[in-house]
Amino acid sequence: MIMNDTAALTPKEILAELDRYIIGQPDAKRSVAIALRNRWRRRQVEEPLRDEILPKNIIMIGPTGVGKTEIARRLASLAQSPFIKVEASKFTEVGYVGRDVESIIRDLLELAISMVKEEERQRVEGIAQAHVEERLLDLLLPASGHQTAVGGPEGDKSFTLTGGKLPAQQTPESSTRERFRELLRDGKLDEREVEIKLKDMPQMPMIEVMGGSNIEELQSNFQDVMGKMFSSRDKSRRLKIADARAALHKEESDRLIDMEGVKKEARRRTEESGIVFLDEIDKIASRSGTAHGPDVSREGVQRDLLPIVEGSTVSTKHGMVKTDHILFIASGAFHVAKPSDLIPELQGRFPIRVELHSLGKEEFVRILTEPENALTRQYVALMRTECIDLRFADDAIEEMAAIAVRVNESTEEIGARRLHTVMERVLEDLSFDASERAEKTVVIDAGYVRERLGDIASDQDLSRYIL
Repeated sequence: MIMNDTAALTPKEILAELDRYIIGQPDAKRSVAIALRNRWRRRQVEEPLRDEILPKNIIMIGPTGVGKTEIARRLASLAQSPFIKVEASKFTEVGYVGRDVESIIRDLLELAISMVKEEERQRVEGIAQAHVEERLLDLLLPASGHQTAVGGPEGDKSFTLTGGKLPAQQTPESSTRERFRELLRDGKLDEREVEIKLKDMPQMPMIEVMGGSNIEELQSNFQDVMGKMFSSRDKSRRLKIADARAALHKEESDRLIDMEGVKKEARRRTEESGIVFLDEIDKIASRSGTAHGPDVSREGVQRDLLPIVEGSTVSTKHGMVKTDHILFIASGAFHVAKPSDLIPELQGRFPIRVELHSLGKEEFVRILTEPENALTRQYVALMRTECIDLRFADDAIEEMAAIAVRVNESTEEIGARRLHTVMERVLEDLSFDASERAEKTVVIDAGYVRERLGDIASDQDLSRYIL
């Protein structure tokens, strides 16, 4: 089993990695870098003190579009940790039924299982390919006849050759097998049709269960029971060897993976390195001086969240999961409510608070050019698929950044997300005509940007709808 721990990166190394994708917000990036490094430090501490060291949860305060979610997502990717984003406000919706806050941990565990299973699938890739190759060779070298059932690597008679006679065997069996192996690897036998038997899993109907707690757990367990009652059966399918190879490869990979080990490792990762991003936490804060109406519901959600944040044991169909060392990163604009409006118990579980600042023209220019996934690089790559050499002049970058800032100030502040709208509007005509365009080199300059956005950006009423 792969024990893929978080890499022991120093805070400076973590900060440098985050800087590759996120512009600005140094305070927030420093805080999450320290939090990630502290996980590695805790694992170096001897028991029993190790269990007493709890993660320092973080609240990121700032308007939308300044990088809060991206920081948390990149941190999880860097740490190779199970990561889930949840909007805290969803639990206060009128008429919302069927889920509780513990579903956050269950979903996080499912993501961890998928992550570990994919790693295991890659680990057994070579073995699975070898097994599939041997099974196909057993098929391609029958004892005799036009159509012969041939046993697999474990004597399972699951293949039938179709499509005519095989060449007469004029060499020893081993030489013939190796010759067919080369043809198989070269893809020269991919059009040969075979009939194989694959596991056919029955489709279980979705049954909605209302009332009670742990609704998702109850529904999942019910479907598991029904699945065992209607066990899978072998189903014969006629496929070309190219398609049969893919189907058999999945079957072999699943057979080689130890799912109990996968679940055990996934639970460990969830408990030791899981990250939960609670977005819009300000929406569940009770405003000062109010204690009625929707604020009662908001406070109720806070009290529901408190046990999993401060540390509890959540029951899942894959076993018990402790939340004591899961890192919680909360975020919110806090335009109306304040972090101090959260219930005191929940405030105490988020000791680190960091403010993210609004982005200006300089940051927008850097966002458009510096990150490895910069928007300009994305559009250049997209246009290259149409054999168009797209180039952005420096004054075009400046102009788009200035327009984005101006529209944010005059309409609604949505931060760097405005750049997506501006870029799409600027390149709309080019994207539409790219496949038939005769001119293969296109330079976007400030004049080109003003021609397509000038009137829209200056008209506040129009920009509200278009930009």
